Amino acid sequence: MGRSTTVASQEYLLLDYAQRLDRHREGRRGVHVHLSRLKPQNRRDHHIRIAVNTVEDFVAAFEGQIFQLGNADIVFVTRGANLQQLDDMVMRLRYLFSEDPLTLADPDDVGGHGKFATLYNIEGQYKKFIDMAERVFEDERTRQKRLAQMAAETGDTVEDSRRPLKPQQLGRLEEFLERADLSSVLRRQAVCAVSGDSDPKPIFNEVFISIVDLAKTVLPDVNLGANRWLFQHLTSVLDRRVLKMLARAEDSTLSSSFSINVNVQTVLAPEFLEFDASLRMGSRGTLVVELQVIDMLSDFASYHFAREFVKEKGYRICLDGVQAELLPLINRSHMGIDLVKLSCSAVFDDGGSSERRAEIAEEIDRIGKGRIILARCDNEAMVRTGQEMGITMFQGRYLDSVLQQLSRVRGYQAVRAQGLSSS
Repeated sequence: MGRSTTVASQEYLLLDYAQRLDRHREGRRGVHVHLSRLKPQNRRDHHIRIAVNTVEDFVAAFEGQIFQLGNADIVFVTRGANLQQLDDMVMRLRYLFSEDPLTLADPDDVGGHGKFATLYNIEGQYKKFIDMAERVFEDERTRQKRLAQMAAETGDTVEDSRRPLKPQQLGRLEEFLERADLSSVLRRQAVCAVSGDSDPKPIFNEVFISIVDLAKTVLPDVNLGANRWLFQHLTSVLDRRVLKMLARAEDSTLSSSFSINVNVQTVLAPEFLEFDASLRMGSRGTLVVELQVIDMLSDFASYHFAREFVKEKGYRICLDGVQAELLPLINRSHMGIDLVKLSCSAVFDDGGSSERRAEIAEEIDRIGKGRIILARCDNEAMVRTGQEMGITMFQGRYLDSVLQQLSRVRGYQAVRAQGLSSS
């Protein structure tokens, strides 16, 4: 169901979490523990693991979340913990590293924790907290780009240390998913129209399960996507569970203008019929069913049957998971599709090959500029490149961050206007 399978960094998850706290600030406090400032001999992997383990129970008791950043820092958020309790927790961490100069008292920071930790009252310091989250996300993104460039130059590869998903684990995971509340990992991401330098305008929201967040919660040491066939089975299970959630959802915002990303077999399952029956009269025309290009390529007959079924019902069809290399194979009229979701790649970023961009632009023009959604846009450069190719619809983390910033600005303006009118 719109599975987000890209391995998201802890920095991205922190930023996503911080953005979602915008409307839930009450009683929340955050702590940024700067373990990256410790001496190298004091911040080895086992040191960081012990530090995380030290705060886990405390954070769980206060409905919180922990983020272990790539530079060894720890950020945790709690709800309902008071300053004394947070201070006690930070003092416990300082005691763990008492041999390091970082934990020594700072005469210029009376009553605080100096360079060891920064505390945030999120309710009153939300902007300061979100600025921190944005900063560490950008720092990590820069670091990853630098590492990728170094790897390309040296021929090194970055290996995933997580274990592949095993059949026995899949069985236990299925049992868990049957009874679990998946609302905490249900996400929405807007597909936006962007014209020139104007603000992005959401057209519809893709509703999906974050595989990354699910894995982090259930099997953090397992790579759910390593075994393609087990992962395909897992996504089918998730599809059916989420369709059940949507069928009984009381959220009025999920009555129109959203997309669902499903396997071909899921379209033919009883859960899809139940979901379809739950929809309001006339809403199907505003909904988009996203089908994976890999399903189409592996079994076109089944894909054709499923596509005709949903089109007969009145849904729009989007072909998802299309890489730029596959564009020459896309024939919209033959495939009977309304939209094509093109995944961003390095060629769309700064420094991408102009010759390759010209080739892609030709294919986009052939398919239909107004029918392409450029997905996984991580920065403004990718959006600009897409615009130069004639694309007008975009989706990705960059658009998420812009919409969040616009929402905060508009909220501030509304509060300020209300205050002026009452004065």
